[in-house]
Amino acid sequence: MITFLVTGSILGLSAGFAPGPLLVLVISETLQHDLKAGMKVALAPVLTDLPIIVFSLLVMVKLSRFHNILAIISILGAFFILYLGIKNIKIKGVHIDKETSPQRSLQKGILVNALSPHPYLFWLTVGGPTTIKAMDLGLLTACAFVLCFYILLVGSKIILALLVGRSRSYLQGNTYIYTMRMLGLVLILLAGFLFQDGLHLLRVI
Repeated sequence: MITFLVTGSILGLSAGFAPGPLLVLVISETLQHDLKAGMKVALAPVLTDLPIIVFSLLVMVKLSRFHNILAIISILGAFFILYLGIKNIKIKGVHIDKETSPQRSLQKGILVNALSPHPYLFWLTVGGPTTIKAMDLGLLTACAFVLCFYILLVGSKIILALLVGRSRSYLQGNTYIYTMRMLGLVLILLAGFLFQDGLHLLRVI
């Protein structure tokens, strides 16, 4: 179980801190309105991802006997995580264009997250297969993986909103940049394990 808790935590932290439409919206809503607005946006994945998770798990269960297809999915997931890792290493900060807008923070967050390709790619290539593997150890382990992922995903965005609310230069500072680069290296390591799993399913190794 510990392995899945650590994996969920690393993936959640990386996704939470990584620059993207949802993170930009969290920060811009915090700057334009208040911390409460930013926190509402941060909660959007909890409200929008459930159908994606259910669909991904159903797909994984249907494909559980087709090792070659699962191998391809695992390798695709490895490349996706590798891409995120490299992107994290190359990060130089987050740029926010502050514009006034009416406060509909939660609705904006739901729309941005639902239209982003990242949740679909993550759960179909990484989250879904990992949850199915966790199920081999029991339902509690699978739930723990998903719960850890979302606690760190949402929690990290809320922490960033808090930091930005106090110091708006944080996202351009070295602390954020070095944290993201460290998470990028860890993601590359996870990508290696996923790639290894894919090769194992293909019986290459």
